Amino acid sequence: MRTGSNDAPGGPQAGTTTQAGTTTSAVASTGPPDDATARLSALAPIIAVAGAFTLAQLVLVPPWMGLGWDEAVYVSQVSPHAPAAFFSAPRARGVPLLVAPVASWSSSTVVLRVYLAVLAGLGLYLALRAWRGLFPVRVLALAGALFATLWVTLFYGPQAMPNYWVAVGALGCVGCFLRARADSADPTALWGVAAGTALMAWMRPTDALWVTLPLFVLLVGVRRWRHPRLLAAMVAGLGTGAGAWVVEAYVQYGGLGRRLADASRIQGGLGWNIAADDQLRSLAGRTLCRPCTGDMPHAAVIAWWFVLPLLTALGAAVALRARRGTPTLAVLACAATAAVPYLFLIGYSAPRFLLPAYALLAIPVADALLTLVTKPGGAWRPVAGALVALGLVGHVAVQYAVLSRTAERATTARRDWDRAAADLRRLGVRPPCLLTGHQAIPIAYYAGCASANTRGNNANITREGILRTAERIPVATLVAPGDSPPEYARTWPAHWIAGHRLHVAPTGSQEGARARGGQDPSVIKPSLTLSKTGR
Repeated sequence: MRTGSNDAPGGPQAGTTTQAGTTTSAVASTGPPDDATARLSALAPIIAVAGAFTLAQLVLVPPWMGLGWDEAVYVSQVSPHAPAAFFSAPRARGVPLLVAPVASWSSSTVVLRVYLAVLAGLGLYLALRAWRGLFPVRVLALAGALFATLWVTLFYGPQAMPNYWVAVGALGCVGCFLRARADSADPTALWGVAAGTALMAWMRPTDALWVTLPLFVLLVGVRRWRHPRLLAAMVAGLGTGAGAWVVEAYVQYGGLGRRLADASRIQGGLGWNIAADDQLRSLAGRTLCRPCTGDMPHAAVIAWWFVLPLLTALGAAVALRARRGTPTLAVLACAATAAVPYLFLIGYSAPRFLLPAYALLAIPVADALLTLVTKPGGAWRPVAGALVALGLVGHVAVQYAVLSRTAERATTARRDWDRAAADLRRLGVRPPCLLTGHQAIPIAYYAGCASANTRGNNANITREGILRTAERIPVATLVAPGDSPPEYARTWPAHWIAGHRLHVAPTGSQEGARARGGQDPSVIKPSLTLSKTGR
């Protein structure tokens, strides 16, 4: 793929070679208005892709789709709608900060989804723009389109989840890193590196470390790559997010070592574990594959995953031939390290985990595809072009089919939670209240209750604490299919609500005081426990 200046900002001008081995274009200045118009025109393909991505999220993912389990945890930290849910060790505070401008004053899911979709489109635009001058704009636009049409990108873009933001942070960080390395006098690139690294660190500190690992190795271990200001920008970016996570570890989790150990335990214990097959199973729309069993999806659903490494290798070869090997190999290294923990170190999968790797790989893949369909002089290859176009149309159709089914299932499940919350209110379980047990966290959020559990990854209360709370406010418990109610709730009246069996503590009962035996447990904020039958 050529780096002809027709694709660079400002139109066809004489090119100059940067330290990274890329070609950039000088912009003919005929006055500020003309210069701004030329820049806007050059970026039009990227703007179009980002705008289309924003609209696609709002059309294909229903804005009225309720909040999911993890979303309820994040949003509850800043929303007045319900008490803050238990914030387990692996989580970071980036998503609550992201949603705070809306969630702090509005409980409308539609408003939140629209806000996040617009931000997601803006984030994609800024991340792609960071690569301007390193690759032709048409490569960047196609890369954005490839990433934006994956079902997992469209599904999670408008959700209060961290992975999409790690992806755009990674894409922007690596692009700005290469620009800053090529032009040490570019302050915008340095700020971009710091901002991209900080965004990743606020969302998922460990992901930020994995993504930036190759960049730190280059800055520290390779003499000609040493750049003190660039290193300082990356350290500062990591420090803002990861630093807050470390401080919180000592304040709330018993220290950094304890928090890391708890995070590993919650994720099933980090260690050598090949999870590539789990990721394949999740491509059919399984938003959380844990345990990840069952048959593999249809070949049409997973075919792109096997084509991806082939196109990536072709993109690397194209870049080397075009003397753009440095940016391509750097982005490939960061994509590889971003994927390592989710392919080889955990025992389950979620398709959103690989969003950062997909975003980074989109650039060399787009470069490879454009090389396949154009001749060295820029002319179109009719046969190759038709085959690639046919393949892309089929790919997008499969992605849409998976997205449609996934969004429908998620909307239905979350509607059930909303109905359960309405039934709780009908039975007198209204805020302030406490919900415990199976699926307590999301249903409690919908009901405006606090949530708590005595065991599992979200354990944050004792049996005695629940009984003491039941003396003051409504408390209820939900039991998982095939399980019996916990000992303290077995004598509580049972009710059927939205396919669930709910055990509600007698209001103001002295039963709790008798069961406690005079102990003085800690008390948490109101919450509720439900018991679900098989379904």
